[in-house]
Amino acid sequence: MNRDRCRPKSKFVPGVTHYLRIRGKKLALGPEPWLMGILNVTPDSFSDGGKFLAAEAAVERALELVEQGAEIIDIGGESTRPGSQSIPLEEELKRIIPVVRKVRRQTSAYISIDTRKSRVARAALDEGADLINDISALRHDPEMARVVASYQVPVVLMHMLGEPENMQASPHYNNLLFDLKYFFLTRIREASQAGIAEDCLILDPGIGFGKTVEDNLKIINNLDYYRGLKRPILIGPSRKSFLGKILGTGPENRLEGTIAAVILSYLRGAIIFRVHDVKEVKRALQVAESIVKEIKVAGQDA
Repeated sequence: MNRDRCRPKSKFVPGVTHYLRIRGKKLALGPEPWLMGILNVTPDSFSDGGKFLAAEAAVERALELVEQGAEIIDIGGESTRPGSQSIPLEEELKRIIPVVRKVRRQTSAYISIDTRKSRVARAALDEGADLINDISALRHDPEMARVVASYQVPVVLMHMLGEPENMQASPHYNNLLFDLKYFFLTRIREASQAGIAEDCLILDPGIGFGKTVEDNLKIINNLDYYRGLKRPILIGPSRKSFLGKILGTGPENRLEGTIAAVILSYLRGAIIFRVHDVKEVKRALQVAESIVKEIKVAGQDA
């Protein structure tokens, strides 16, 4: 009797390795999860607005995230929380560039820039940033695709319904999972037409960006649906409001919910996790990875 045939079907998919072109080389990404530490250089982000607005505080936080185990530091100068408004270009540059310059001098960790503006992206890349995290998936600024293509750096293509100021105004989908897959296929094709190599693309389903609580839960539970796109999946559930609605807590008390969402996303195939609490999430992922791979821990009997 084949015992494997008696096992229940599982949606567990870790173990996939993707290749990502970064710093001019092809990097094997996976099967081990990567952490992207969030550094908001803003006065109004939903969870940590104002904490790291000063450049020195931001640099100190970046180095702390690296020490805790972040492979990538994601620096953003414009809040994209629900209802937020875009800020002037010069203000975003003033917030981000001094931080990028100082962080680059003090760490070899990868630096990501969370921006929709091509001039911010270009200036940050010139200061040593390594990738662009564009919540508009290259749709907001027509020059962004050309900047990414000319520098040949990775770019995160995130799904968002509408704009930050209106994305949570009664979001609706005809077929949530298919709609997101069609969006990604379209953006991958248009990125290719702009000269961006496929191995520079990272996909983010945009948890909390034009999604209901139920939408967010369905996306996380079905991330394996996007395996056929053959690109690494980034997920960003950290401290999001859907966790607060489940737990009945504010942003600062959603760590357990964040960890749960990250672990389930890892089991469904996500490989990069954008989080505030790097140390705690990294430890949780280490245990989850050990369990699913049945890793032998030296010197432990039980």
